[in-house]
Amino acid sequence: MVRSPFFILLIFLFFLSCEEKATVQIKPGLNKKTAVMLQKKAIDHFKKSNYNSAFYYFNKSKIRFESIKDSSNVVYNLIQMAYIQQINGDYYGSKETLTEALPYGKNDNNYKAAINNFFGIADKELAVYDDAIFYYNEAIKDSNDSISKQSPLNNIAVVYIKQKKYNEAIEILEAILNKKIFDDKEHWKSKSRVIDNLGYAYFKKDLNEKGIQLMTESLALRKQINDSYGSIESYLHLAEYYSHTNRKKSNESALIAYRIATETNSVDERLKALSFLISNDAGTKYGQQYITLNDSIIKIRNNFKNKFAKIKYDSKKEKDENQKLRLEKIENELSLQEAKYQRIFLGIGITSLVILIIILVIYFRNKNRITEIKTSYKTETRIAKDIHDGLANDVFHAITFTQTQPLVTQKDKESLLKKLDDIYIRVRGISRENNDIDTGPNFPKILKDMLSTYNNNTTNVIINGIEKVNWEVMDDLKKVAVQRVLHELMVNMKKHSEASVVALKFESNSNTLFINYSDNGKGCEKEKIIKNGMQNMENRILSNKGTITFDTEPNNGFKVKITMPK
Repeated sequence: MVRSPFFILLIFLFFLSCEEKATVQIKPGLNKKTAVMLQKKAIDHFKKSNYNSAFYYFNKSKIRFESIKDSSNVVYNLIQMAYIQQINGDYYGSKETLTEALPYGKNDNNYKAAINNFFGIADKELAVYDDAIFYYNEAIKDSNDSISKQSPLNNIAVVYIKQKKYNEAIEILEAILNKKIFDDKEHWKSKSRVIDNLGYAYFKKDLNEKGIQLMTESLALRKQINDSYGSIESYLHLAEYYSHTNRKKSNESALIAYRIATETNSVDERLKALSFLISNDAGTKYGQQYITLNDSIIKIRNNFKNKFAKIKYDSKKEKDENQKLRLEKIENELSLQEAKYQRIFLGIGITSLVILIIILVIYFRNKNRITEIKTSYKTETRIAKDIHDGLANDVFHAITFTQTQPLVTQKDKESLLKKLDDIYIRVRGISRENNDIDTGPNFPKILKDMLSTYNNNTTNVIINGIEKVNWEVMDDLKKVAVQRVLHELMVNMKKHSEASVVALKFESNSNTLFINYSDNGKGCEKEKIIKNGMQNMENRILSNKGTITFDTEPNNGFKVKITMPK
């Protein structure tokens, strides 16, 4: 068969077109294989408690799955990343990650339930109890079966206990047990948790006999199924129960909880166990252990937060750079293809006018395509730069709040402003709390400067006698304790008291330092003092053989007396 030059040209151009597509085509199979491999590596690190590495590889895997639009695996990786952040105390960071996961999990009830449950846990730990209950209820709505509904129900009961709504908590927990859905051995771990929470609720309601019976039953069940981590909570509840009636038993339970928490690397539970030992006067060594452990975990968790934020930032930067490189590669390949076409046009231009016209049409079509790609590239680069330059973590927290609140009332707007102010205060407080303290000759000046920073247009801070104290004879650890406690008092005043006048008076004799603090703020009920962060202050003072007393009434100011041996 005889083929015309025109027909041969069309075939030649067809192969050129196929070659061009092959050079820029994304290979989804290879991307998925790499994503799965990264995900498995992340899971292995998670099982070994290597949380930094696990977070890194979950994030890498997520980016790969995003490129092939695998929403199910994207949301799975994001949930795991949020869980790791919660394990390490980064509850605000976990809420950011969960917010990122929401659009990917909107069509899967299981993922929606998990996301809402983790939102609830974060708000519970941040003491935003009403929001926590809202998210737990959303998780219940999204749960597909009665078993999966029980975890958020139990979590709601825990929040009610924290709010002292013991009847509501008891009603939920008894309803769970009455359904007998946890009677199978495979669900005994969940059953023991519900029984323990129910016993604790009865105990807090002053039904001590029923409370101790259920808490003891839960501990026995946890021992039977070797639930070491769950038994920590049982021993802590028993330590609290016996702290009112039998300090020896309370200390025994607290020590067992401390031992198991140490073995399982459960830092928060170790702190709780130490707090009971301190309250029961089991020895000053536990107070020092508490302070050391608490300061250490604050530094570690802040380090985790910074690393998690850096991993996400670096991966986004890498993703943007890869996108830029891909676009440049396409542009270069198309430029080479354009040059190849030009050589073809030159070689066959003299064959016939018809072929020349066809070649010119093809040439201009491809030229337009190059222009479109260049325009698209410039647009995407500009958008990426705007997003990168305008993004800030603290603003994102506020955005998260605005996404969940209507912001149509003055109250909502004030709440947003308060959240922003709280973020600033918390960051400044953590920075100060973790800075080294100069305990040398400049200590009184540094202490006074710290206290004076709270002197502003709305609050007048009066400081008397600080220079008259002979600070040089005081032990450095006690100076640190004084500085930390006064800092926490001033932060507490700023956050809660709404005081316009704050007075601090320093006095001393040859053996003892006396500090009197008072403000004209709104005060609070005495039984609620410990919930405003006073436990940490008391532990610091007691560990240095000092004393601290609180005197407050609602709307009648707040007073604190501190004595510290030199």
